[in-house]
Amino acid sequence: MQLTFTIRKDKQNKDGTLPIRAVVTFNGERFRKNINGVKVLPKHWKKERIRPNSKGEPYNYHIEYNQILDDFSDKVHSIFRYFHLNQRNPSKDLFEQKLNDKTFGENSLAPQFFESFSEFIESGRTTKALGTIKKYKTVKGFLRQFQTYTSYPLHFDTINMEFYEKFRDYCFEERDTLNNYFGKLVAIVKTFMNWSFERGYHQNLEFKKFKRTEDRIEVIYLTQEELMRLYNFKFHSKKLDMIRDFYCFGCFTGLRYSDIKHLSSSNIYDNHIKINVVKTRKIDQTIPLNIYAKAILEKYKDSIYEPLPAYSNQKVNEHIKTCCKRANIITPTTTTRYIGQKRVDITLPKYKLITSHTARKTFITLSLMLGMKEAVIKEISNHSDERSFKRYVDVSESFKQKEMENTWNKISATLN
Repeated sequence: MQLTFTIRKDKQNKDGTLPIRAVVTFNGERFRKNINGVKVLPKHWKKERIRPNSKGEPYNYHIEYNQILDDFSDKVHSIFRYFHLNQRNPSKDLFEQKLNDKTFGENSLAPQFFESFSEFIESGRTTKALGTIKKYKTVKGFLRQFQTYTSYPLHFDTINMEFYEKFRDYCFEERDTLNNYFGKLVAIVKTFMNWSFERGYHQNLEFKKFKRTEDRIEVIYLTQEELMRLYNFKFHSKKLDMIRDFYCFGCFTGLRYSDIKHLSSSNIYDNHIKINVVKTRKIDQTIPLNIYAKAILEKYKDSIYEPLPAYSNQKVNEHIKTCCKRANIITPTTTTRYIGQKRVDITLPKYKLITSHTARKTFITLSLMLGMKEAVIKEISNHSDERSFKRYVDVSESFKQKEMENTWNKISATLN
């Protein structure tokens, strides 16, 4: 890249001054731009600078005009450093776009997009839950695959509505991404863009226009009868027996998998447990113990597994399905999901839909059905999202209405 300033002898003003033009040459291209508001007498122009006027002449604003030329030169060099750092091939259109961007400056010289994303992940290791960091890594990989497949260049200034639309189409058409997962991808992209904006890596706020798609989904839980059948089932396999206890403990306490896994004997009291919640980092969360949760803890007391056997989330998800299948939890269950506007209905035996997280859903749903106050359940489950909690309330109300129809509403039919 080469930058030169020249006077335009073909555009002389009435006072004899000439405007100044910048000429930027790169990749065989030549870009010309007049420097607005700057003019000079030919005798004052030397070596691309404006010399001071003599004492007998009116002030020629050489200090102010030279500063404008310096600022323009600094910006041009910053733009080309940006191209180099981000491995972008400069074009006249792209150069002009950056030149006309009044927010572009030295703080725009960020590392490459994916290098910054790696920095974003690393910066969260001491403040974010392990599960969150894993999600960030997954999204980074997803974006790399998107860039490879579509050839859409990912840079801070290309995260705009064109990116959003191409990314959305890629997710729905090529990856069969469910709407809710697409929404999570978009949310993490926005989180990253906001993080990098706050660090001065870019001034692009187009990402704030991105909308998350979110469909309401079914609450998969065990009914009271299914839960007690699983709880009382006699397994011949010690592993299945312990994984069943691990899962049922979640059903009886509402604890997340991460909190059960980190449970220690020091957390256990006579009628309650007290923990520091992994996900929300709430300190001294108190969860009362019912008779079933106490019985499970008593089973492993003074054993090498105390307070509970520990398994990876992957193992729990794999083997709890086997446990539920053997306990005959096979009710056909239909789930409905959307990929864009495409509806996908899948009917499976219920055991195939059971995961470690359905234990928490089972606790909340059954507690509502059994008449526990919502405020108490929220306190026990450490639930702060009102919208997601309402799903359980709706399921509970639907269950109560069904029970009413199967009991009291049948009386009138009998009398008639």
